[in-house]
Amino acid sequence: MKQINAEVIAVGTEILIGQINNTNAQWISKQLADHGINVFYHHVVGDNLGRVRTSFEKAQRHADLVLVTGGLGPTEDDLTREAFQLVSGLEIHEDKGSMDRIKEFFIKRGRTMSENNHKQARVFEGAKVLENTVGMAPGMLVEHDGTVWAFMPGVPREMKQIMSDHVMPYVREKFQLQSVLQSRLLHFIGIGESQLETDLLDLIQVQQNPTIATYASEGEVAVRLTARAETKEEADRLIDVVEKEVMDRVGQYFYGYDETSVQQQVFELLKQRQFTLAGAESLTGGLFADALVSLSGASEVFLGSFVAYSPQVKQKVLGVKEETIQNQGTVSEQCAIEMAENAVRLTGADIGISFTGVAGPDGSEGKEPGTVFISLHEKGKQTRTTELSIRSSRQGVRAQAVKKGFDLLFHYLK
Repeated sequence: MKQINAEVIAVGTEILIGQINNTNAQWISKQLADHGINVFYHHVVGDNLGRVRTSFEKAQRHADLVLVTGGLGPTEDDLTREAFQLVSGLEIHEDKGSMDRIKEFFIKRGRTMSENNHKQARVFEGAKVLENTVGMAPGMLVEHDGTVWAFMPGVPREMKQIMSDHVMPYVREKFQLQSVLQSRLLHFIGIGESQLETDLLDLIQVQQNPTIATYASEGEVAVRLTARAETKEEADRLIDVVEKEVMDRVGQYFYGYDETSVQQQVFELLKQRQFTLAGAESLTGGLFADALVSLSGASEVFLGSFVAYSPQVKQKVLGVKEETIQNQGTVSEQCAIEMAENAVRLTGADIGISFTGVAGPDGSEGKEPGTVFISLHEKGKQTRTTELSIRSSRQGVRAQAVKKGFDLLFHYLK
């Protein structure tokens, strides 16, 4: 089967200057990938007729399918139609059905339609007009010199409706799509990207189908396995074989699939074991608690967290001993131990976790920036403490400390 090469073009200066994120391109690419269509380029071009035209000309030369979002509105800077007319030479006319729906849109809302809204009903001669059921400007499908062009509004909900209802069914039929591209994301924590890649190097070097790609994010890594096959079931079977090889090597660091997070997995493990958790935070200033309470149902397992930033609060509220602070300091293993143990004592939780350290950029108490102590204490058991030396910005140190805390909890509970 011929491989279909696609390009996604977003028209809008607001994306280039950072006012909005180009989430449309990500969503469109996922839909295409699920049907085995290769997306070779994402382009963002501002509201400039010459530059939009140039982008369209380039796409026409090398893409089988071009999906354009934005530039279909009523204002002077909405130039998508004009630019494509310069490329294709196609005439533009007002579509009566689209214009009737736009008028109805204003009548239902009790608003007066301005004259420039007629522009939104303008379509190319011979185009397949795609009804917009959640907005005004219709989409269009146009075939020009062997390339299929899909024009859609930039508003995400409008684009998604037109893409799902019209564009993908047309593309499936037009290109007689038979294969699917299936992906599975494996998340790992407690192992660095370089070590992960080293452990999987021979698999990566001979990859064909499925392909193997590694990714790093704050404090964790991931492996994406992607397979092409005639059916989703066959693609999943191919991925299963490679996943087993990956797990045989680094499975001890695995924590979950696809859209999950390590805090989600810790939450699930706490529920399974019917454990409650409390925190004591200095360095992290409540970031650990925030990560947990962002999960629905967190109150089932999380009792709360003490943000004890100053030595006085550590001593008077959290119960860290005065001699510990005077003799060993707040950035110390002993302080972290007492913080975790007292979090359990004060709340009645089954497990306590504490964070203390130096976020930077300057040192403190004779300790280098990035020095971090994390203690875990389960009621009735010996406290475990991990010392870290994190090289990052102030916010990076704090974020990585939180991620390491969840790493320690996950492996402890597992």
